[in-house]
Formats: sequence, structure tokens, C-alpha cells
Amino acid sequence: MRPAQLLFLLLPCALLTLPGCAVFSDAPHYRGIAVSQHDLNELTPGVSTQADAQSLLGPPTFAEPFDQNNWVYVSQVTKLRIGNTEGVKRQHVVILHFDNKGVLKAVTQKDTKDAMNVAMDGKTTPVPGGHASFVQQLIGGVGSYNPLGTAQDNSGGVSGLGGSTIGPGSSGSGF
Repeated sequence: MRPAQLLFLLLPCALLTLPGCAVFSDAPHYRGIAVSQHDLNELTPGVSTQADAQSLLGPPTFAEPFDQNNWVYVSQVTKLRIGNTEGVKRQHVVILHFDNKGVLKAVTQKDTKDAMNVAMDGKTTPVPGGHASFVQQLIGGVGSYNPLGTAQDNSGGVSGLGGSTIGPGSSGSGF
């Protein structure tokens, strides 16, 4: 086999390996308010106030719901994983604890190693109303398309999916 033919055969194989290279990977996404150690060193417990913290760090990501004197700053670096789901690569949480007068008491820092995994509940929330069968779901929208916006029926009401009527003289809820 000649070198030109061999090159012609190997070139497509080499190109197939390129998508796995780091050049083509998704860039990391930076979220939240990143608080540096230099900025934290500017705050002094017992002296700094909420106004000082906000002018230096900006507004907090959130204040704790049960203690508004605790300000939380969260920053994350995420990257897309398989299936376009976000994966947290790094997370930094800074909690500023203030007293009732707004003076800084303490600073707490958390990282991804301090995180706790919480299992999601697999149950579903019950929804009022009927349960549509497979056939009703399949053909429920047939005939409901109207390019003018809403479909009027003979009683003056509006007809939606499944033919429910809402309007004068109707007794149903439309669902």
C-alpha cells in the first residue's frame, strides 16, 4: 500500500479521536458570588458591620430563613456532564454571622467536602382532577387547533383540550 493511500485511510480514524480532546470540552460555568480569602481578611469580627460586608462583598446570595443575621455567600464551578446535566466541580460557601445590632460575630467557610447528600423523595404529589387514560392523552388534542386563538362552541363558551366547555351556562370547571 502506498503512503498516500495509508494516510487517506488513517486520517478519518485520527479525526474520530478529536471529540474526546480537551479542546472540544465544555468550559466551566462560574455561578454565585466568589469570596476570596483576601476579602474575608478585610472583615474583622466585633468591628465590621453588615454595611461593611455588603460594600466589600456585595449582597449575600441569601440570608438564612430562620436567622436573618446569618448571610450566606455561595459560589460554584459547574461543568456539563453526560446528558447535559450540571455537575458541581467546586463549591465554596461563606457564612457571615452577625449579632442583632448588625456587627460581625464570626465567619464560617464550607466546601464540597462538607456537603451532605440528601435523597430525593420518590413519591408524587397528588393532583386534583381526573386521570386521563392513554387513549385520551393520545387523541385529546385532536381538533383543538385553532389559528385564530380560541374555539367557540354553540353555547358561547370556549372549548379547550378534551372538549370541556367553559362559559355561560356551563357547570364544569373546564378540567
